[in-house]
Amino acid sequence: MTAADTGIAPAAVQEAADRITPHVRRTPLLRHDVLPGLLVKAEHLQRSGSFKLRGAANALLALGPDEVVAGSSGNHGIAVATLGRALGVRVTVVMASGAAEAKEAAVRALGGRVVRVPGGVADRDRHARDLAARTGAALLPSSDHELVVAGQGTVGLELLGDAPDLDAIVVPVGGGGLLAGVCLAAAHLGSGVRIIGVEPDGARRYALSLAAGRPVEVPPSDSVADGLRGQRPGEVVLPIVRHRVDELTGVGDRAVLRAMALLHRAGIPAEPSGAAALAGALRLGLSGRVAVVVSGGNSAAALAAARSAPAAGR
Repeated sequence: MTAADTGIAPAAVQEAADRITPHVRRTPLLRHDVLPGLLVKAEHLQRSGSFKLRGAANALLALGPDEVVAGSSGNHGIAVATLGRALGVRVTVVMASGAAEAKEAAVRALGGRVVRVPGGVADRDRHARDLAARTGAALLPSSDHELVVAGQGTVGLELLGDAPDLDAIVVPVGGGGLLAGVCLAAAHLGSGVRIIGVEPDGARRYALSLAAGRPVEVPPSDSVADGLRGQRPGEVVLPIVRHRVDELTGVGDRAVLRAMALLHRAGIPAEPSGAAALAGALRLGLSGRVAVVVSGGNSAAALAAARSAPAAGR
């Protein structure tokens, strides 16, 4: 895979890793008896509670803006607000009407301004673009941005560094930045690992777009996996997914909640979006050496606990 194939050079993921290392945690690969044969990339242990910190850090550090606007279902906004507070950047997060109130509260507690808009993720992102244009702030999308994708790809660098003999990596798909970033990381390392994306059944915009041969926008979703309710594939992300992803599968709410319960039994407090990759792996019955990415753990309870214990540095 080259920049000509995708628009982003795979080496950009290594550049992102070098840039963001002082600001992020290298999260572990976990094993547990209740998850036989599976490894878990524990991004719920990341600062800000999700992998989103990686892309936010890469973009903010590379661009150096004074003010940013970010559309988010919650975790990207929390990540941008976390970095914004540390770097002295003013942050406005645009959230759709169905976004979790606990995540809005977390953004506000970090000093971010929140703007709620009616409609779904597509309406949210349009409002964020308009607001950034009107105010002169930098627009920082949650996924569809070259620097964000490269930052998210550092998950893949760590995974393949710790387990270079993986047969498959299973990734939850919201905006698609994490999936695209893992693809770039595999290309950079020359790995032929199988890469599988997991979308909610009601928000399969990447699967539908690949089948149609063009970008397809889906209606707003009410999936329990609130971070995976994207409606339209990203312009930056879609070519990478088309070129490198081996399989896309869908999962329903019941499967996500069962997977989340299984992770909780293993002591991994995933939120629903963070459990989607496991749900997909279980649905497919994958064999061999397989890693699933638990993308976040920002449940309402976890966010409340983090706000009451700021010394924890989450």
